[in-house]
Amino acid sequence: MFEISDTQKIGVGLAGFGVAFLFLGVLLLFDKGLLAIGNILFICGLACVIGLERTFRFFFQKHKVKASIAFFGGILIVLLGFPLIGMLIETYGFILLFSGFFPVAINFLRRVPILGNFLNMPGVSKVVDKLAGDSNRTTDTHFE
Repeated sequence: MFEISDTQKIGVGLAGFGVAFLFLGVLLLFDKGLLAIGNILFICGLACVIGLERTFRFFFQKHKVKASIAFFGGILIVLLGFPLIGMLIETYGFILLFSGFFPVAINFLRRVPILGNFLNMPGVSKVVDKLAGDSNRTTDTHFE
């Protein structure tokens, strides 16, 4: 196993609080204060987990320019006072930025005991496979 530094632990907490504030901001009819705090905490948490240099390289790769502009532009629009439009643009950028991570995350979630059973159900499995980009996956989960 690998060790997790204290900075990375703090980063996971910051990112978790960021997601919680974003969720509350959306739940409370797009409260721009909660959304702004959630965005800042999420980005700070990401920087603590993977490091400042890797975070900068992640967001400013040539093939991710469009996604980064949409993500940070959405955050700016939220801060300017248009939370619904900003969150839509930000969500689009987030999906473009992290779409390469979705298959890894979904395959990990399929191994979680109760959640994995739900994600492998026949109707849900087709939708999850489309999200993961895995069209050749079989639904047979039994191993010989």
